[in-house]
Amino acid sequence: MSQSAVSTSCNLMNNYARWPIALVKGQANTVWDDTGKAYLDFTSGIAVTSLGHCPPQVTKALQEQLETLWHCSNLFRIPVQEELAAKLAEVSGLDKVFFCNSGAEANEGAIKIARRYAQKIKGEERYEVITFHQSFHGRTLATLTATGQDKVKDGFLPLPEGFISVPYNDLEALKAVITERTCGILMELVQGEGGVHAADPAWVKAVRELCDEQGILFMVDEVQTGIGRTGTWFAFQQYGITPDVVSVAKGLGSGFPIGAVLAVDKVAEAFSPGTHGTTFGGNPLATTAGVATLATIEQENLLARVNQLNEYLVAQLQKLQQTSGDKVTHIRGRGLLIGVELTQPAADIITYAREKGVLLHSAGPNVIRLLPSFVTTEQEIDTVINVLTEALLQG
Repeated sequence: MSQSAVSTSCNLMNNYARWPIALVKGQANTVWDDTGKAYLDFTSGIAVTSLGHCPPQVTKALQEQLETLWHCSNLFRIPVQEELAAKLAEVSGLDKVFFCNSGAEANEGAIKIARRYAQKIKGEERYEVITFHQSFHGRTLATLTATGQDKVKDGFLPLPEGFISVPYNDLEALKAVITERTCGILMELVQGEGGVHAADPAWVKAVRELCDEQGILFMVDEVQTGIGRTGTWFAFQQYGITPDVVSVAKGLGSGFPIGAVLAVDKVAEAFSPGTHGTTFGGNPLATTAGVATLATIEQENLLARVNQLNEYLVAQLQKLQQTSGDKVTHIRGRGLLIGVELTQPAADIITYAREKGVLLHSAGPNVIRLLPSFVTTEQEIDTVINVLTEALLQG
C-alpha cells in the first residue's frame, strides 16, 4: 500500500473496504494511482463516469462555469437548471423535474412525492410503497428501508414504517400486498446491486396496468440504469411503458454530483413551495455538467455505441463461458450493465484483475458487474476478456 493511501485513511470512518490503491488521475478509460501505475477502469465509478474520466466537452463547460457562478440558492431562477430540466423532459417523455444531489436523495424525493400525491392531491390516506427483494434504493433511513436487502438495515432499528418488499418478477406476490394504504410501487428494471437481474417485460407491463387499475403510482428507480447505461436514455423505454415517477443520478453529471426526480404533470402538482427542497440541488455547476453530458451523448451518438459495445462484449463473454468449463454460469444485463455469474467468489477474480491493471466491480458474492464507459473500445474489451480468462484459469 502506498504511503498516501495509508496516511489519508487514518482519520476516515471505516465505512468502506477500500482497495489498497489511491487513484489520482483519470483520462478516458484509464486511471492512474499515486505510484504511476495505470489501470483500465471497467467500473466507471459504479456507473457514474459514463463518458470516461474528464470528458472534454463536460470539462470545458465546467471550467467556463467555474469562472462565472458556482452557487446560488433555488430562491432564484437558474437558467442552466431550466435547460437541463427541459432536456430531461424531452428525452424521458415525463413533464417536470426536481434536482437534488444523489441517487438516495432522488429516491427520497420519489417516496415523498408519492405520499403527498396520494394524501394532498387525491385526498387518500395512502403511504405505503412496495419494493422488491434484492433491490437497492439508497442509504438514508427511508431508502434503506425501501431496499429489499436485509444486510443494509442491520443496526438501524427502528426503521420507518410504510415499506413492503416482495419477490421480483412475481405478479401474484405483488397483488397480495396491495391495500388501501398503498401509494406507489418502486422498482429497478435492472437490479444492479442485487446481481444484475432484469425485469421480465410482461411482468413490467402487468405492473403498469395494475397501478392504473388500483390508482397507485408506478415509479422506476433509474439511478444506475438511466442516462444511456442500458442503450436507451432510460431503461423503461425498452419496456413499452411510461412511469409516473423516475429517479435518476449517477451518469447524469459525468462524475459531478447530481440527482433528479422526474414526474408526470399530475404527480408533480404534489410538490408546491415549501413541501420539499435542497440547498445544493440543481446548482449551476451540477446542471452545467448535466447539460454537457446529455449533449455529448446526443452529439456523439453514444446510445447507438452502447448497443454496439453490448453486442461485442456479450459475444466475447459467451466465448469465455464456453471455454471456462463450468466457471461462468450466467451472463445477463442490458447495455453496458452486464453481470457475469461465477461458481467461485467474484472477489478473487476482481483482486487478480486489479493486480493485472484492470478494475472490476461485484454485484453480490459470485457476480462480476461490468460497467465500462460509453467510449470504451473493442480493444479494451479484449483486454478485460483476456484478464478474466487468465483469472479463471488461475482458479
